[in-house]
Amino acid sequence: MAKVIVYNIEGKEGESVDLNDGVFGVKSKMAVIHQVYNALMANAREPWAHSKDKSEVSGGGKKPWKQKGTGRARHGSIRSPIWRGGGVTFGPLKERNYKQKINKKMNRQAVRMCLSDKVKEKKFAVLDNLTSDGKTKAMAELRLKLPGLGKTALWLLPKKDDMLKRSTGNLEKLDLQLASDVNVVDLLHHQYIFATKEAVEVLEKRLLKQ
Repeated sequence: MAKVIVYNIEGKEGESVDLNDGVFGVKSKMAVIHQVYNALMANAREPWAHSKDKSEVSGGGKKPWKQKGTGRARHGSIRSPIWRGGGVTFGPLKERNYKQKINKKMNRQAVRMCLSDKVKEKKFAVLDNLTSDGKTKAMAELRLKLPGLGKTALWLLPKKDDMLKRSTGNLEKLDLQLASDVNVVDLLHHQYIFATKEAVEVLEKRLLKQ
């Protein structure tokens, strides 16, 4: 079984703890991680760009000039795409759907792979008794003593903790996430992962499902 170091609230190293190989000792497959990552990013994408076609732009109720006798080209409406201020042909529409389906089993497997990679790279550690009184100073001092100083870090919690969120809100490159919600994007966008003992139990219970 994989072993990782446990850090106390003062940032001091304690005894190591065993992790379940079914979650933290999985062989990585980049194709699976890549597929799940792309799907999650696509699902988070919002189609903001929107253009109007000739039926949506204003004006154009009357023919610009008569069909013949002017020496100019024939035109039926100033809303034509070839006119300045006219409609757009094949432009982006906000109705576009970027959503992609993700197989639940594949999604869990990709999370296991990312966690296993963090353990192998020694970028995963366990935090013991992580509590806060809402003040930033203690959490800032703890972060200084943990590995990966200056690198992006993610702290995984077993449940919502408003006091801890308040005390870490101003710390740069540090984010909090629930172990029940963490996904591939969260794990890949942070270089170091720190989980409380209870959060590790939540991860194992969640990710050992078939």
